[in-house]
Amino acid sequence: QVQLVESGGDSVQAGGSLRLSCAFSGDRYNRRCMGWFRQAPGREREGIAVIYSAGANANYADSVKGRFTISQDNAKSTVYLQMNSLQPEDTAIYYCAAGRQVLCNWVASLYDYWGQGTQVTVSS
Repeated sequence: QVQLVESGGDSVQAGGSLRLSCAFSGDRYNRRCMGWFRQAPGREREGIAVIYSAGANANYADSVKGRFTISQDNAKSTVYLQMNSLQPEDTAIYYCAAGRQVLCNWVASLYDYWGQGTQVTVSS
């Protein structure tokens, strides 16, 4: 079992920054992949950043590449999502997810564990 708890969501103006945190617990086998997804009202859940728990390799969706950075601190059992240059289209509920797949990807159904989500609102 893996437990995930997100925090750090807030309301900011366009151009601002936020750092989301995802505190995790549970066995490493079930969290080979750690990812951040987001879901805006009326839209499907979108994968935006994933990282391999065994190392620092990360991948990003084109929509956030160059603005967002995913990282992990195993000593603190936390995965972070640093978000810079935020735009109104980044407004969504952001979810942390963990999965046991060997290849980390954007397929939400492959992630077995999800946090409760944290709201990010960006105003123009």
